[in-house]
Amino acid sequence: MLVDDNFEHELVTEDYYGAELLYQNDINKLEKSKELEENISYLRTSEGLKIVFPETIDYKKITGKVFLYRPSNKQLDFETIISLSKSNLLIPDNRLVDGRWNIIVDWQYNGNNYLFKESITY
Repeated sequence: MLVDDNFEHELVTEDYYGAELLYQNDINKLEKSKELEENISYLRTSEGLKIVFPETIDYKKITGKVFLYRPSNKQLDFETIISLSKSNLLIPDNRLVDGRWNIIVDWQYNGNNYLFKESITY
């Protein structure tokens, strides 16, 4: 049996169980989102990316955050707090360069937690 004492075993994350709980929490939020009559949608407009929340709920009671990740350039990543004056949130065109983006909307409504994830080409 060959053993190399110089080889160290390291976990990807030090808090493995905490990370697993967060992952399970995301799964629960995604499942809860499937129960919605209408889920979040999005569309590209001349002004930017419009994230549309379900019209069947009171947008004034929605809280949470929107995260946009650029797989090819982490420096372009950003997040914004959800603060709605209508049932949609506009990400201005000047914040989004053309290409692939990952969108995560982690939101709450009436004590329920929801999660929307999508990869788009802008």
